[in-house]
Amino acid sequence: MLTVFISIFILSFVFILLLIKYSEFLGLQDIPNARSAHKKIIPRSAGVGFVSSVLISLLIFNPDHIFTSYCIYLSIFAIMLVGLFDDRFSLSHRYKFIALFVVGIYIALHGVLINSLGTYFGYDLTMPIWIATIFTVFAIIGFSNALNLMDGLDGLAGGLSLIMLLTFFSIGYMHNDELIMTLSLVFIVTISVFLYFNWYPAQIFMGDSGSLTLGFVISVLSIKSLAYMTPSAVLFIVALPLIDTFIVMRRRIQRGQSPFKADKNHIHHFMYKTKVNVKVSVKLLIYIQLALSVIGYQLRNENQILSLVLFFLLMYVFLNLFDQRFRYRVPKKKEKLTSIRKVFKKSTKEKL
Repeated sequence: MLTVFISIFILSFVFILLLIKYSEFLGLQDIPNARSAHKKIIPRSAGVGFVSSVLISLLIFNPDHIFTSYCIYLSIFAIMLVGLFDDRFSLSHRYKFIALFVVGIYIALHGVLINSLGTYFGYDLTMPIWIATIFTVFAIIGFSNALNLMDGLDGLAGGLSLIMLLTFFSIGYMHNDELIMTLSLVFIVTISVFLYFNWYPAQIFMGDSGSLTLGFVISVLSIKSLAYMTPSAVLFIVALPLIDTFIVMRRRIQRGQSPFKADKNHIHHFMYKTKVNVKVSVKLLIYIQLALSVIGYQLRNENQILSLVLFFLLMYVFLNLFDQRFRYRVPKKKEKLTSIRKVFKKSTKEKL
């Protein structure tokens, strides 16, 4: 496996450098818009470079592993292509959803399936195969897009992914699961190389070819890890993108907007506005995800009800903590008192 890792490291470095150099020719550039944190044109679609390096290295130096889990790696390749087309031609949400849905169905039918939601009060919530398939597909689509939405600051999506991959590797190592260990490690190596180029100030972005693919890989690892840990514990390991997506969609629905409308109301936007420093914001969010992943790891075999209650309490805290409208709200009573004080002060001054 050492040869595989060395190959991934070298190929990732070379491919990303080539993408940076020829991004304009390839039409793979991120042009700043109203939602962007950067102010100049930056190359993107580094995902093509680091995902390709993984697939090529495994195919050459460890083909048995690829062929054993061909459905997973074929799906990874398909998701990377969908992301690449989106980076190049800006696909609509509908086409991306259809592509992810088809890949989700394919991989669910090949055994990557969420069969149970856990055991509560002595009852195992096992789902019929058709419900389990639909649930698995939407779980994969949901998390793939959740991680995609977190790709808003230099180093953020890559840093969060690295923490999650390390956690799943530890789960695989503990239970000697070759697929979980290998899939985690190969992406840990390539993401480490990518972060060298993506850390603030970024030389290149991963693009949808990277964020959608990483989201898909982490989804697969999450599902495979259910053999060794409770579903509620897995929620902690992948918590931050999920909570961020829930907060943003809730806020959009409250405003009467489409839950899929793009905006600048994500957790990382809030952190960036508060700290006005990309490095500090990204580091703090990575530390938060690290803490959540450690909690998930520790709760892997604990009481599922307590774990689930703890997760929803955590979500409630985040909902209030990162509600950007909170600091702008003024209660009506307070507003009335303020206006009365202003009138009183004005009349007092006039009398004097």
